Amino acid sequence: MRRAVAAAILVLAATAARAAPPEPDGYRQEDFRSPTPATLRGAETVTTAEAERLWRAGAAFVDVLPRPPRPTALPPGTIWRDAPHDSIPHARWLPNTGFGALAPETEAYFRHGLVAATGDDPDKPVVLFCQRHCWMSWNAAKRAVSLGYRRVHWYPDGTDGWAEAGLPLERASPAAP
Repeated sequence: MRRAVAAAILVLAATAARAAPPEPDGYRQEDFRSPTPATLRGAETVTTAEAERLWRAGAAFVDVLPRPPRPTALPPGTIWRDAPHDSIPHARWLPNTGFGALAPETEAYFRHGLVAATGDDPDKPVVLFCQRHCWMSWNAAKRAVSLGYRRVHWYPDGTDGWAEAGLPLERASPAAP
C-alpha cells in the first residue's frame, strides 16, 4: 500500500512538472502552444475570477493571439478573409506581438498598443492574455514588465478560461498601428 501511494505521488509530481515548466530566462522562441510556467517574475499570474474582477474594475486588457497569415500558395486574385477572432470585451488585440523575437516594427506596435491601452500610465493594471497553453501571452507580459509597466497581470487561461466560465466574448479586430 505504501508503495502504491509513493508511486501515485511520483506520477502526480511528474504530471505537475510537465504541466508547469520552469520560467526561462529569456523569451520562448518556439513551440508556443505548450504548457506554460505557473508564474512570471515581475507580473502577477491571475485566475479567471481575478481576471474578471480586474476587467470589471476597468483594467486594460491586451490580447496577443497571432493573426493567421494569408496562405502563400493562393492564386492571384483569390479573396482572403481572416478567420473571425472573439476576445474579451474591450480588449485591445495586438496580434503577433507575443513571439519570442519581434521585428522592430512589431516591437513598436506593441509599445504603442500598451500606451494606448493604459493611457500611457505604467501604473494602470494591464492584463495580457491569449489562449490556454500559449506562450505568446507569457512572452508579451514579460515584455510589458521589461518596458516598465508596474502592474502587469498575466492571464494564462485566456479566452479559453473566460469562455468556459460563461463570461462574454466579442468579435475583435486588430488594433490600428
